[in-house]
Amino acid sequence: MRAALWFIALFGIAVAVALFAGNNQAVVTVFWPPHRVDVSFNLTVLLLVGLFMLLYLASRALTALFSLPVEARRWRAQQKERAMYGALMDALAHLMAGRFIRSAKSAQNALAQEKSLGVTTETTGHPSGHSDTLASQLRSLSHLLVAESAQALQNKALRNQHLALALQNSSARHAQEVREGVLFRAARWSLEDHDAGAALDWLGQLPQGASRRTLALRMKLRAARYGRQTLQALETARLLAKHRAFSPAAAQSILRGLALELLDDAHDPVQLQQAWALLDDSERAMPELCVHAAARLMSLHGDAALARSWLLPVWERMLEPRSELGDKLRIKLITVLEAGMDTLDGEWLARIEAAQVSRPRDANLLYLAGMACLSRQLWGKARQLLSQAAPALQDRLLHRNAWRALAMLAEQREDDAAATEAYKRAAQP
Repeated sequence: MRAALWFIALFGIAVAVALFAGNNQAVVTVFWPPHRVDVSFNLTVLLLVGLFMLLYLASRALTALFSLPVEARRWRAQQKERAMYGALMDALAHLMAGRFIRSAKSAQNALAQEKSLGVTTETTGHPSGHSDTLASQLRSLSHLLVAESAQALQNKALRNQHLALALQNSSARHAQEVREGVLFRAARWSLEDHDAGAALDWLGQLPQGASRRTLALRMKLRAARYGRQTLQALETARLLAKHRAFSPAAAQSILRGLALELLDDAHDPVQLQQAWALLDDSERAMPELCVHAAARLMSLHGDAALARSWLLPVWERMLEPRSELGDKLRIKLITVLEAGMDTLDGEWLARIEAAQVSRPRDANLLYLAGMACLSRQLWGKARQLLSQAAPALQDRLLHRNAWRALAMLAEQREDDAAATEAYKRAAQP
């Protein structure tokens, strides 16, 4: 279409020229005393057009001639810039291939090329097209590659030197993204050196938005766990779980493990209650945490009633028709309740009795009910329940305790044969 329009335009120009110049009888007279020159108008127009073209071509030729030094300097700058970026790409390729010495040399070559390019630009006073933004980013990345190679070679002095230079060159406002990357790498190197404090310090220098990214939170979690800062690790794991950085099962497992560590760090009942209060509602609803917290409180000689209040949700879940509590957790629950039998109130005694009646074949509930009766000095009922429970108990500790209790009851009745037999059963592996 464009060619057709050009053809029509040229055709129109040709027609106009033919109509105008074909029958044009005008004459241009030039007086140059004592001479007179008569020239046709058409020839005059052609001469003027030719003179204009000649002057235009001459000016273009002079401009091109005087711009040759500038073009030569620009060409040399472009060659240096290409060599600089080529060296940077070689450094990255060598780093990925595990050639750390070559990577460091290529990155240092890129730095030398960039410095030479900057010196050339300042000397000539002509810009090379390499902006300050790109220059600072390239210097930061080159220093970072050298530091990464030094980290792989365990050259801490060289790594720290180029890390400081990378941070210095990325301090400008337009290089914040590069600075964030440098801080992330510094934190990762600290984690590799198992220096949790330094890793947390590097992560603390990140902007608020960058510090809440998944990568930063994962590093913070690792650093907090290395540094035994359980509460901070737990808070970070909650954020990661909220951002769906883990699968639901993995998130629950990590949160449960950190919560258990937080409870284990308590050394008295007050600290344990404070740690329990720091847990979320979802965490306090985990059966493993409830049982462990109650067991920990009983081992610290805390309030048994408070421990049983923590165990109540787990007890109710255990009595559900399709309870998902494992046998190990059930036995631990019974063991914790047994530890506080001396202070067992009537309400809990009724719960235990009702559970045993509803499940008469559950050996663990028979054992618990028998021990509860034993603590209330109901000798006959305790003997009856423990005699039914002892042969069926699978857990070694409960099995031994049941037979020992039966031996004590037999001694009270002065039945030496039964006591001896019960002690033999308790001593069996």
